[in-house]
Amino acid sequence: MSSESSESSESKEVWTGWYRDRRGAEAIVITADGPGVSTRIRGVRYTGGGFAALRAAEENGGLPLTGCVLEWDLPLPVVTDGTPQQGTLSCLLALGEALSDGSPERVDLQLTLHCGGAAYESGVTGGDFDQALDRILRQLPPGARFARNLIEAA
Repeated sequence: MSSESSESSESKEVWTGWYRDRRGAEAIVITADGPGVSTRIRGVRYTGGGFAALRAAEENGGLPLTGCVLEWDLPLPVVTDGTPQQGTLSCLLALGEALSDGSPERVDLQLTLHCGGAAYESGVTGGDFDQALDRILRQLPPGARFARNLIEAA
């Protein structure tokens, strides 16, 4: 899985991952750019203020993404005792079937940080990326911190 950064005033990152639903699986590209994230699934562009809030473009019905699983990895270095270590954050987002209003019946997010030969898990959260990262941070050795901020859209 890859990550790219641009030198523009807004930070932009691109991660590859997988989309799965009852119809099968396909590789996807997730773009995080300033205040939003986006991806294209089966020819339809989805955008939103966060991973759990992806919606189809208005010309494609404007409905939220539901009934699927998204998986992607992103680099997340960790600094322990002043020494940076490369880390990879594996993300798994499960969106339940659509309710009558079109929103997913449930949003389950699980993050796993792989760093220094260990895996730190967030457990399943209700789609709150910051809360899930906080759970991981509390498991790291005292004084450890993430070496960078994630995109504000996460």
